[in-house]
This record gives sequence, structure tokens and C-alpha cells, in this order.
Amino acid sequence: MAITASAVKELREKTGAGMMDCKKALTETNGDIEAAVDFLRTKGLAKAAKKASRVAAEGTVVSVMDGNNAVVLEVNCETDFVSKGDVFQGFAKSAAEYILSNKPANIEELRTAKSEDVTEFTMKCGEKVDLRRFVAVNTDGALGTYNHGGKIGVIVDLDTDKADAPEVQELAKDIAMHVAAASPSFLSSDDIDEEFKKREAEVYAAQLKEEGKPENMIEKIVQGKLGKLAKEVCLLEQPFVKNPDLTITKLVAEVASKVGGSISVKSFNKLVLGEGIEKKEDNLADEVAKLTK
Repeated sequence: MAITASAVKELREKTGAGMMDCKKALTETNGDIEAAVDFLRTKGLAKAAKKASRVAAEGTVVSVMDGNNAVVLEVNCETDFVSKGDVFQGFAKSAAEYILSNKPANIEELRTAKSEDVTEFTMKCGEKVDLRRFVAVNTDGALGTYNHGGKIGVIVDLDTDKADAPEVQELAKDIAMHVAAASPSFLSSDDIDEEFKKREAEVYAAQLKEEGKPENMIEKIVQGKLGKLAKEVCLLEQPFVKNPDLTITKLVAEVASKVGGSISVKSFNKLVLGEGIEKKEDNLADEVAKLTK
């Protein structure tokens, strides 16, 4: 089948692999983007399991919190110049505060409520502005938020009977920072679905074949790798970024013991600016087009 320039570009931005490698991967997988990602991982040409997508868009991620309520919102625009301006940043923060106060059910409801504001701001800055997505959390426990320079926003919800303890509040913030840095995919090993395990097993097996491992050893090695998977992708099993000698589970247990209460991680949510959005790059598009003719 014919491989399009846009498919090559999308795969390149997802994986960081070279354009010719991306074209070959798409050819080998009949244009299936996800299968091509795995193909490149197998060849050691991509690190999709370790890094967030390289696809980007301009804008900002804002985080606001008030007591037992927190919101993280992504707002996009067309240029870095506009996104860094005080007016755009203020607009984004006001939209997040609106969510906090009015609790719209979803992004469509927010867009409807703020449509006039978006139109007015678009006319002022001369760029398309999009209220893209948000996460709002209400809890009976303790919330922690972390925002990394408007690029990453995280909310962590702790189930605890010691929500007012300074140590618990600090714990929630620390775990939110950890989520931003370590990018867990699941809360615990119980949450890893079979489809995810199957996909990882297939990639591991293909990598081992590429390395020339004996066929009769591959299955055993794959099972060993799957056994260690939770430490890589599950929040509770990951080494704490500020103290790798502690897993998040042990960190939570230590703080619970210190404050004399119960603490567990109920959930985490993370938004990364531009994730899944293709940033316009005219020169790159022209270059890819030449390769796919």
C-alpha cells in the first residue's frame, strides 16, 4: 500500500525515529501506526514505552486547587509567542477557575459556556484558541497538584483520614511531582490489562530475536521481563524519584506510620501539553513529502 507523508510524519513525531526508518516501519506494517511504533521499538529505533509522544502543540497546561477540588486544563494556541504572553496565561487560568467553580460535566459543556470568551480572545490575538481538555477531581481525602512550567499538569488523590496533616499534604505534592517525572501508566500491577501485557511480550520477544537469543530461551526471558514490568509502568511499584531506595508504596506507608493514620493512593491524572496533536512544521512536511513520492 502507498505510505502517505502525513503517516510518516506522525510516526516520526511519535517515536523520534528517522524518516526512512519510519517509512520502512509503515511499509512493513501496512500503514498501521501503532504496529509501526512496536516495529521501531523492536529494532531499537524508538523508545515509545519510556517517553511521552514527541507530538507537540503550543499553549499551556494550568493547574488550580481549592480545598478538596482541583483542576488541570490544557488550552492550545498556534504560536509560542502567544502562549507565553500574560494575556493568554490569564485567559487559561480564568478558564480553569471557571471549571473549579461551575463544574462543567465535560469539555463540550465548557466550550459552550466559554464560547464568547474564546471568540473574543481569538480576535484579540489573531490565532485559533482551543479549550482542549481538562480533568477535575473532588475528594474526601487529600489532593496534590504539580505543574511543570505549563507543560505538564498532574493531580493526585489520596484516600486518608489525616488529610489536614502537613506531612500528608506534602506527600500528595511529592507523588504528583513523581508522576510528572516517571510517567506511570497504571496505579498498581492489578490494573495492567492483558492487552498491554500481550503487546509488551510481543515487543520483548521480537527484540530478543533481533539480539540473536536462542529460541528456547526467549519465552523464559520474556516472562522475566513481564515480571519486572510493574516497576516500570505502575505508580505504586516505581522507585520514588526523590529517593530511589523507596517505592511509592513504601513512601506512603512511612508517612502513614508517621502521622498515625491510613493513607492510600486513590488515583492520579496527568495532562501533557500537545500530546497527540500534530504541530505544523512546514519544512519537515516538505521533506517528508519528498521521501514518499
